[in-house]
Amino acid sequence: MQLAEIPDESTATLTISVDETDQRVLSVSALNVPTEYEVYYAIEYAVDSGETNLLKPQRIALSRDYTYDETLVLGKAHEEQLLREAIVKDIVRIVLKQLGTL
Repeated sequence: MQLAEIPDESTATLTISVDETDQRVLSVSALNVPTEYEVYYAIEYAVDSGETNLLKPQRIALSRDYTYDETLVLGKAHEEQLLREAIVKDIVRIVLKQLGTL
């Protein structure tokens, strides 16, 4: 598999139509303070070769959760960033594995 820099020279095109990430509150304390968050990342992609659809739109969504302590804000922000990076790496591996089957 080789990447082409010019679309006209490619045999297939990978199109990512959805690319979203965010976080959600999973739980709160009795004082209504968030104590647990979920970080998620989702993409939707398809592969085409000219007019031929090689891979119909696929959606992948992964998430990780982490506890939150307002006294450890800097550490938790770093933890959230590491979780996001791990999710992205997992999604890339899944997509590459699927592309390898085409």
